[in-house]
Amino acid sequence: MSQSYRIEIDSMGEVRLPATAYFGAQTQRATENFPISGQTLPTELIHALGLVKWAAAQANSDLGRLTKGPRGLNQAQVKALLQACQEVAEGRFDSEFPVDVYQTGSGTSSNMNVNEVIANRAIELSGGDRFQPEKAIHPNDHVNMGQSTNDIFPTAIHVAMALAIKQDLVPALEEAKEVLEEKARQWADVIKIGRTHLADATPLTLGQEIGGLARMMELSAQRARRGMDALMELPAGGTAVGTGINTHPDFGRRVAALLAEKTGLPFREAAN
Repeated sequence: MSQSYRIEIDSMGEVRLPATAYFGAQTQRATENFPISGQTLPTELIHALGLVKWAAAQANSDLGRLTKGPRGLNQAQVKALLQACQEVAEGRFDSEFPVDVYQTGSGTSSNMNVNEVIANRAIELSGGDRFQPEKAIHPNDHVNMGQSTNDIFPTAIHVAMALAIKQDLVPALEEAKEVLEEKARQWADVIKIGRTHLADATPLTLGQEIGGLARMMELSAQRARRGMDALMELPAGGTAVGTGINTHPDFGRRVAALLAEKTGLPFREAAN
């Protein structure tokens, strides 16, 4: 494109946005509506949204919903949709998420942002023209099928937090524990004065003091693992108000099972 911007039209009229952006009109409007902090979503949450959208697309595909109806996709388009979700989850489109972290209360703007990016990338992967106003793979009708921001955004938060605890926090705490234990052994014979209430107290070894810190790291890792259980129930499938309206009754269970298989974490559909 020779121009630095392109024009898209939505229900509110024309929107001018960057010429080559994968996001669309809804994302652009959100960046203009919420110029608050300059902080965008954490990349961990963006990747989790991609992962949740992959599970949702796979569940809808398995249930036969993506290929049905007047706007049903063909198998090549379904494959492209799944690949686009994976690419977002892998961090290949992090720069396409400009919406401020302080936005609408439920995260609607970011949900639409990810829907638009995935749809346009899927169109591109399937050999279509992502700049055409008529979307063969649609952000709402296909990427967001059977979903609401109200169930998908908190689902992505649960996934992002659980993965961060598993992959980052617990390993860091365990490494700190091991290092401190080694130092405790190394300094087992180093005598020092204890301190309490800003005053000298009775003596102890430096190894004993550092060993106490090692135990703190061990207990913190245990608490982090226990805390993960509160994140395992996923609201996906509840849609807008928790009733599951406009989605397949087996959608939530399938999404949770797919995410569990993908991540190795025991995600499950929320009991209520």
